[in-house]
Amino acid sequence: MKAVVVHGPKDLRVEDVQESPLGPGEVAVDIAYGGICGSDLHYWQHGSNGSFEVKEPLVLGHEVVGKVRELGEGVTGWSIGDAVAIHPASPCPEPGAEPAGMHLIQGGTYLGSASTTPHTHGGLAEVLNVQSRQLRRLPEGLDLRTAALAEPLAIALHGIDRAAGRIEGARCFVSGAGPIGLLAAAILKIRGAVSVAIADLQPRALEVARSMGVDETFNILQGEGPEALGYDVSVEAAGAAASLQTVLDATRRGGTAVQLGILPKEKVSISLSELGLRELTVFGSQRFETELDEAVELLAEHPFLGKVISHDYLMAEAEKAFAMALDSAASSKVLIRVGDFEM
Repeated sequence: MKAVVVHGPKDLRVEDVQESPLGPGEVAVDIAYGGICGSDLHYWQHGSNGSFEVKEPLVLGHEVVGKVRELGEGVTGWSIGDAVAIHPASPCPEPGAEPAGMHLIQGGTYLGSASTTPHTHGGLAEVLNVQSRQLRRLPEGLDLRTAALAEPLAIALHGIDRAAGRIEGARCFVSGAGPIGLLAAAILKIRGAVSVAIADLQPRALEVARSMGVDETFNILQGEGPEALGYDVSVEAAGAAASLQTVLDATRRGGTAVQLGILPKEKVSISLSELGLRELTVFGSQRFETELDEAVELLAEHPFLGKVISHDYLMAEAEKAFAMALDSAASSKVLIRVGDFEM
């Protein structure tokens, strides 16, 4: 079968890989779409993602959806042709389970990751075998292309809900209008924020934000910025120290900040005195756990979330797709169309 494989820095190939035999409790899924994430871009550009280095060919992709192709021994509750999103983590909760902190357990795996040896291959492949508990049934009427946003939407949901109980009726600010920032802004509105503002360097990203109902946008390159101490809840979604400083400066006394973007591991200089002086509450956020269940429902209920998708490419055009995803001035979420079928 064909798959999108990274071999090292700037070495991305669409090539034949061996299809794995289906084990007990597993389900084979024909992949329809896969989103390109920042971690995929790091593996392509640098041959590593943080401290995780590509030491053997790695199939990329963890934002994947498709249709059930085959059921392994002992699998019940699923049928051939069911449309599904895939939870990329192992271990992962059963569909509908209560949160239990499984996403913070050390030693787990994630699709398309070099964190393990051998590496954990991802879903940018024609067929992917996963445990049945990793499947999430797509609601009636949710198309597979839009459903490819389920994984990044779950990340945004987990981060925003870290501030649960503080959002309804709040004035909110998001720093960074990439795919996660756009989805976070949308979730703030869905969760009852009275207003949401967003800041970014790219005019196109801010245009998408306005089309999704964001109330106010700031172009940082034009010297625009959020009101100092003006927001009840602020969210850092750009993964940059300067962006975090903007968020802290924008949050009112007694307000709340959420760190949603992935900050660099290197030491950075940032002013933290106001954390205590203004009694700010700061929440960190790491991936997600059970939020994929709600994510597919929200995508069906709120079609405007699909505006985050800017491009999709055939698998044969994978390198072109990755180049577009790297260009934040021209794209938001970029998908690879793996299978040629729809619901």
